[in-house]
Amino acid sequence: MILWRHPVLKSFLSGVAFVALATPALAQELPQASSPWFTAAQETIAARLANQPITGRAKNVILFTADGNGVGTNYAIRLFSGQQAGGLGDEYVQPQETFPNVALVKTYSSNGQTPDSAPTAMAMNTGIKGKNGMINIQDTVAEKDCVAGLDAGVKTFAEIVSEMGKSVGVISTARITHATPAAVYARTASRDWEDNTGIPEGCAQKDIADQLIEQMKAGVIDLALGGGRAHFLPETVTDVEGKAGKRTDGRDLTEEAKAMGAQVVFADTDFAALTKGDNAPVLGLFEASHMKYEADRTGEPSLAEMTAAAIETLSANEEGFYLSIEAGRVDHANHDGNAYRVLTDGKAFADAIAKAVEMTNAEDTLIIVTADHEHAISFNGYCGRGSNILGLCMKEDGAGTAHSGEPNLAADGKPYTVIGYLNGAGSVLVEQADKTYAGSRPDLTEEQATDIDYLQQALIPMSSETHSGEDVAVYARGPWAHLFGGTIEQNVIFHVMRHAVTAE
Repeated sequence: MILWRHPVLKSFLSGVAFVALATPALAQELPQASSPWFTAAQETIAARLANQPITGRAKNVILFTADGNGVGTNYAIRLFSGQQAGGLGDEYVQPQETFPNVALVKTYSSNGQTPDSAPTAMAMNTGIKGKNGMINIQDTVAEKDCVAGLDAGVKTFAEIVSEMGKSVGVISTARITHATPAAVYARTASRDWEDNTGIPEGCAQKDIADQLIEQMKAGVIDLALGGGRAHFLPETVTDVEGKAGKRTDGRDLTEEAKAMGAQVVFADTDFAALTKGDNAPVLGLFEASHMKYEADRTGEPSLAEMTAAAIETLSANEEGFYLSIEAGRVDHANHDGNAYRVLTDGKAFADAIAKAVEMTNAEDTLIIVTADHEHAISFNGYCGRGSNILGLCMKEDGAGTAHSGEPNLAADGKPYTVIGYLNGAGSVLVEQADKTYAGSRPDLTEEQATDIDYLQQALIPMSSETHSGEDVAVYARGPWAHLFGGTIEQNVIFHVMRHAVTAE
């Protein structure tokens, strides 16, 4: 046999040849080697080769969740952020997109092809999937079955790390009693039982707001920042903005929190005056319901500001901390079909991630960035580069890079936007007098499409756009972040976090 034809040797020689061709010296012989695309790709490979897993025990874990920020929504936020920075958009890199470890996450719940935020947050905080509508209750129980739910609760990651001596914080731009933040500290047969008015008669389960205060008293939750003030106040009390509470049991949970030594704040001014690191619990309730969208924010801290305050406060514990941070209103704007507020809240989410990266060390802090689910958002083609992600889909320019400035037209002769929704309030179908639906797309200008209040065109008429069941991404850096890879079940996120804080 001719030696070079031997299959093992042939394979070895082919590998050597491949490595040789990949060396910078030989790469320069390629006609495309001077292209910035080529050199940037070589830099990416070099960075990947230099990346080494961190296998020490994680002192801290930060879980970032942008509610409703699936792969599609994340793409739109990237373009928006890049265009706001003066670029075409596509080339922009968000903070989490620099993390070395990425996976796709399957988001279905145990009884839903399309999940809601309750079981998805439960999966990340307990390690098992659950039913839609319930939080941290095993799926052997029917939704809203209070009696069975009392005996079917599960232990949360917050409780596990609290027993290890770590501090725990939870932040959300939604109500702090909403599904995603509630999964950090509560167990409930219905995510809607945010205060006592939702609890069925004879049901012994505590409402979600009550459970948060109980977990503060128990030393499990050290910091909670978000909206939802009305669920902590009696209906006879008006808050600092003149809005009445919702509780009918006469309890003022904010006063109970103060009585146990907690710092309680209601606006950006007293938030700025917080004493950080003195081991006193912190309860910040900045709105009666959800916090304002970033585009409308006044009188309350940004998500990045809350993130910075939380890290500074929780870092006083030498044993470390677990911090759950939710950009809850990305989801709400998607439900409204209002892309402008989706993207501005998404950029605020990225700013919070950047702040956490700045304030922590990858050697001892595991940062995970993900979403609980995606929405029925979609993207039209064929748009030239630089088409405003909020505006019309412009034609490509065959002679250049940026779009031509001329809108693409659909078969009806009208322009269309880059972003659309499969369903929602922006449906082009309108209910007629006979209860049927009909209609045609209105003509549209760039100015109209980019208005802050514009609702993207949708197909199926619905008062609120829906979630979708497609995968979301998870990005991670820090101890044991390399365990993320491939396509995983959502509950695996909990198991990575648990392994990271217990690894020997």
